[in-house]
Amino acid sequence: MASLSLPKHHFPSVLPTQTPRHNPSSKTLPIVSSSSHSQFYGLKLSNSSSLPIPSSSSSSSSGKMFIFAAKVDKGKVPPAFTLKDQDGKTVSLSKFKGKPVVLYFYPADETPGCTKQACAFRDSYEKFKKAGAQVVGISGDDPSSHKAFAKKYKLPYTLLSDDGNKVRKEWGVPSDLFGTLPGRQTYVLDKNGVVQLIYNNQFQPEKHIDETLKFLQSL
Repeated sequence: MASLSLPKHHFPSVLPTQTPRHNPSSKTLPIVSSSSHSQFYGLKLSNSSSLPIPSSSSSSSSGKMFIFAAKVDKGKVPPAFTLKDQDGKTVSLSKFKGKPVVLYFYPADETPGCTKQACAFRDSYEKFKKAGAQVVGISGDDPSSHKAFAKKYKLPYTLLSDDGNKVRKEWGVPSDLFGTLPGRQTYVLDKNGVVQLIYNNQFQPEKHIDETLKFLQSL
């Protein structure tokens, strides 16, 4: 039986092979990783190995936003609150109306700076009384912690428990160290409940006493 033999043909590649050309003027752009990013004025940047950049706001790992811009300003009436003191009694801000009040927010009981500040207020307490002012400390510690703290250092003034730091957030007390540490801020309210002085100094707690006394004595 006869067989049919077809001639062999060479079919060229449809797409010609090209050698990539190197352009010395071109630059390779980095690819931004989505695995970790910090926030900088609303822009998300790749930054896995450095501290977050401070901005008007910062996001925590839980996704919650912490606003650093102060909400309570001089000449304004701050938001009202009702909290428990070291004896578990309910205390409202309105209780202090009619006399000046020195209200200081501090990070936590029994920390070195906060203990120094608390004892400095204690040592100058009679001077505050002479100026007609009440002294009130506020932190996120519970009433039992405040009670032990006040007893240990013989603190003669009120300590209030700001559960969940709700009042701190409502007043806009700024945080320190890129938002990792609750801020140390003191407010002086006049007898009408209007803010007349705001003082912030995280690392020199005794300065809060000096500045507030100086202001009260100038009234």
